[in-house]
Amino acid sequence: MALDALLDSIRACRLCEAHLPLGPRPVLRASTSASLLIVGQAPGTRVHASGVPWDDASGRRLRDWLQVDTAAFYDESRIAIVPMGFCYPGRAGSGDAPPRSECRTTWHPQLLPLLPNVGLTLLIGQYAQAYFLGDRRKQTLTETVRAWREYAPSLVPLPHPSPRNVAWFKANPWFDADVLPMLRERVHGLLGAPALLTPTG
Repeated sequence: MALDALLDSIRACRLCEAHLPLGPRPVLRASTSASLLIVGQAPGTRVHASGVPWDDASGRRLRDWLQVDTAAFYDESRIAIVPMGFCYPGRAGSGDAPPRSECRTTWHPQLLPLLPNVGLTLLIGQYAQAYFLGDRRKQTLTETVRAWREYAPSLVPLPHPSPRNVAWFKANPWFDADVLPMLRERVHGLLGAPALLTPTG
């Protein structure tokens, strides 16, 4: 009940309404039974419109990385999805603005302790890595991801699966060769369903 009440409060949040170009629409999913936690950046415009996290090309790539089908990915009893910022923050330069700080200062300290069964947290992108790893983060995202063994078994840092990062994926073939097999093994071990081995969407 404590988590349900907190989620209701988060979804009704208007703390930074004046700074959100499309208005507030917090997008997250969580359950006390979830064993996998996915922490990304903040919703994009498509996710803001649908209210469904990772409902875009980045989400399709992420599900392929995990080899988890759509139904399992959105089963909040097994997978919690809690970005660093819950609302679309607007644009900055050639991409989206960073997630606003209000979520991580107001809501994350209350929410994360209510997810007691999380055995693995995926830190997607620099903002999640900065928050969870602190001084243990390396100088660059690439170095942080390459050093994944230092954060195992409870944390795995990942690049963002955005199509904008295709050049990074091509320049770092070790990610597909070394990180993804480990990631899939850990995720499938936690979720415990052989049917997850063949993604369907």
